Amino acid sequence: MLFDALRALFGLLATLGLFALGVYAMRRWGGAGLAQLKLPNDRRLSVIETLYLDGAHRLVLVRIDEEERLILVGEGREVTTSEKKRRVLDRLGSV
Repeated sequence: MLFDALRALFGLLATLGLFALGVYAMRRWGGAGLAQLKLPNDRRLSVIETLYLDGAHRLVLVRIDEEERLILVGEGREVTTSEKKRRVLDRLGSV
């Protein structure tokens, strides 16, 4: 029983020691190394903002190239602003 307690204590100390060593290494050498891992900022797609409306719906503002799109996401489907415009124009054309 004493052996199990010492073994658990040694394992805890070893884990905390490795964690402290990792923190020290990240502070000492991590800044320069992580800066080199950043991807170039020439992506075409980016999420600008997300607004949660309720538990099932959210609005997502997305930039694609130089165009921004508003997307309503929820209930297993997505509706973009261009689809909404098309539906409105179809309804106006049928009246």
